[in-house]
Amino acid sequence: MLKRKFYNKLLDWKKKANKKPLFVRGARQIGKTYIIDYFGKTNYSSYIYINFLENSEYKRIFDGALNAATIYSRMSLMIQSARFTENDTLIFLDEIQECGNARTALKFLAQDARYDIVVSGSLLGVQYKNVKSIPVGYEEPVTMHSLDFEEFLWAKGYSQEQISALQESFLEQRKVDDLINDVMHKELREYMVIGGMPAVVQQFIEKRNFAEADEIQRQIVSDYLDDIMNYASDVEKPKIRNCFLSIPRQLARENENRKFKYAEVEKGVGARKFINSVEWLRDASMAEMAHNLTAPLFPLSAYEDESAFKLYLSDIGLLSSLYGFETKAAIINQTIRGSVKGALYENLIATGLVRRGYALRYLQDRRIPMEVEFLLEKDGKVVPLEVKASNASTASLNRLLEREDIEFGYKFTSGNVGVAGKKITLPHYMMMFI
Repeated sequence: MLKRKFYNKLLDWKKKANKKPLFVRGARQIGKTYIIDYFGKTNYSSYIYINFLENSEYKRIFDGALNAATIYSRMSLMIQSARFTENDTLIFLDEIQECGNARTALKFLAQDARYDIVVSGSLLGVQYKNVKSIPVGYEEPVTMHSLDFEEFLWAKGYSQEQISALQESFLEQRKVDDLINDVMHKELREYMVIGGMPAVVQQFIEKRNFAEADEIQRQIVSDYLDDIMNYASDVEKPKIRNCFLSIPRQLARENENRKFKYAEVEKGVGARKFINSVEWLRDASMAEMAHNLTAPLFPLSAYEDESAFKLYLSDIGLLSSLYGFETKAAIINQTIRGSVKGALYENLIATGLVRRGYALRYLQDRRIPMEVEFLLEKDGKVVPLEVKASNASTASLNRLLEREDIEFGYKFTSGNVGVAGKKITLPHYMMMFI
């Protein structure tokens, strides 16, 4: 079993005195069902699993009256093995997007509060055409992602003590032993190729076969495209598909201006035609969005330019797979060059930041000119973060650090830890500590 950080979030939720039903969002095939199923079987005396996609008959439980007593009565009739123990039963409603009434019923199940409820499914937030009433205020939303780099290291057999030793170097801004630094960069290159989809990681850990891992990734991408065909409206299907498939080439522009351009999806069109498609990809957790800023000022949300943004794939391994198997070999062998290399490292850091809970924002102003890949908020301050695929200069970051209201900034490189004035240089793998 792959060790997942999300398991601790489930444990923390269970301890809450007046908990709401937990609404687990996230892309398909990231391990939501597996970890919630394990959590239910391990931590409750009674566990009831309902999958609306696997057994459509379960939808009948939520036909008609939606009060808690009626629902639990129907549940006991349809699932003969179901046992209800107050304060010690977990009911897991999986693939809930297939049953709109079940989502509506969460309000009444929350008010009843005798049993713990977790709901999940693919493309949550996208396919709710048949929901009569969204239970606002009666569910606790939480997002799950594919494995981050630290979880990948756990899967590879690294101990928490080893990772904590690296974190000490980060906190103390102290150089990492050269041998250890080289090993960590090597592990990160593997992570860039394998990514964090559980099935891919599990295969690679067991067989160490890059080709077989790539086959699984290609199947996942195919499944994502199938989801678009199955869940999107007829008019949106081709637009969403084309937007998704355009992301790798939009990130790899030669001039490093990686702003998402609708004209790259289809010549001569603009936001009006494709904005819904972009939002669909975000809601499906297939892509992450970073907005440009009009100024590097706190709070950053007040200075977002909604019309200018970048899109990143939600898993770095899937992006590597879309660039092709030879690109993966070049990553591992450190022979990759050009704009694709920069795109991969920028996407790597972007998804790492999302997993750490940060909103993605960047600063790009052609008038100055200035481009900084990410700006974060930390302790009420703005922290710029520039990403270099190798160890190039950082003119834009240097200019930002001249401002009195910016105390420090990060430069991520293929090198080691270092400090020069207000600029802290970090190896790429230390994104897991930001």
